Amino acid sequence: MLDIKFLRENPEIVKQNIRNKFQDQKLELVDEVIALDQRNREIKSEVEALRANRNKYSKQIGALMGQGKKEEAEEIKKQVTAQADQVAALSEEEKEVEEKIRRIMMVIPNIIDPSVPIGKDDSENVEIQKFGDPVVPDFEIPYHTEIMERFDGIDFDAAREVAGNGFYYLMGDIARLHSAVISYARDFMINRGFTYCVPPFMIRSKVVTGVMSFAEMESMMYKIEGEDLYLIGTSEHSMIGKFIDTVIPEKELPKTLTSYSPCFRKEKGAHGIEERGVYRIHQFEKQEMIVVCKPQESMIWYDKLWQNTVDLFRSMDIPVRTLECCSGDLADLKVKSCDVEAWSPRQKKYFEVGSCSNLGDAQARRLKIRVNGEDGKKYLAHTLNNTVVAPPRMLIAFLENNLNADGSVNIPEALQMYMGGMKKIEPKH
Repeated sequence: MLDIKFLRENPEIVKQNIRNKFQDQKLELVDEVIALDQRNREIKSEVEALRANRNKYSKQIGALMGQGKKEEAEEIKKQVTAQADQVAALSEEEKEVEEKIRRIMMVIPNIIDPSVPIGKDDSENVEIQKFGDPVVPDFEIPYHTEIMERFDGIDFDAAREVAGNGFYYLMGDIARLHSAVISYARDFMINRGFTYCVPPFMIRSKVVTGVMSFAEMESMMYKIEGEDLYLIGTSEHSMIGKFIDTVIPEKELPKTLTSYSPCFRKEKGAHGIEERGVYRIHQFEKQEMIVVCKPQESMIWYDKLWQNTVDLFRSMDIPVRTLECCSGDLADLKVKSCDVEAWSPRQKKYFEVGSCSNLGDAQARRLKIRVNGEDGKKYLAHTLNNTVVAPPRMLIAFLENNLNADGSVNIPEALQMYMGGMKKIEPKH
């Protein structure tokens, strides 16, 4: 969310940013919020003047009563009462105007970084760099669910009976591999200096609206009926929420956390949740990382975060690339974002396995996450997040890139200790 003062003083910058994000329908909101802001300041001025008059009249009433001029004092009392009614009416209008301003400011997009490429949607994202050599083996690679089924590692039919489409049971070696990847990712991030965290898996609405846009909230979040609680779509939301309405001493920054959690997503609008696939599903598990830092350090941390994911995947022999998200593909709170994509030998292309984002001070403004500087002045922190690893989607890349012609799957050295020393897993049939 932008600073209202910045919008007031730089309306054309805000409008051009909206155009760069191809959200022209929001252009009129800038003028609307400026008019509301002007009215809000007028109200405050009027209320201040009326209260000053009330203080002046109160002194006059006291003086008149002391002089025995009761009738004159009563007349002034009537004026005080009338002005009190005016103050009450203005105060009510002030609340309404401020709520309108807040709601509009929540949907005006954050100012993107100048380095972000301009484009309408994800088809115009820009490849930055490749890591590892993509290989297509000389044998046919089955669809990922077929690979899992050869290990008796996945059951969609039972899950469909229990929970519906978009759910699954992972079994045996595939389930163990899933847990091994999560455990490895946890230790990988701890070894890079991040503090491990298991957060709440439900959050209140004030946290939801603090960490994401209304559009994302509607398309992603499951609400608990009768409660002010939502199931998390990613642990980033819960971890950033940990700092809501806090003042962090500057010397304690940066805050670097890595978390494990299940994640729950509606996937509303997703085209065809595949009954036989695990690419888009309603429930999955993930290792996440977040940073709360000083503004001048956020771009440094941005580069560190996506590099962590690249290094993790390369340690498991999976080729990856980074893709710069263009302006039209950025969610409204994001300043800059890139996707990490893994190589799929079966599809002969890359697909998304993680996303790294710098939110600037947008989340901090909404959640009131402030820093107490060494000079005693308070300022808003910057927040960032990135996926460490998100099985089972990551399992698609893992199984395809480590599959052998005989159907067995190699276990990279980094994972072997989490798989009981196994160097490969063998299919059941």
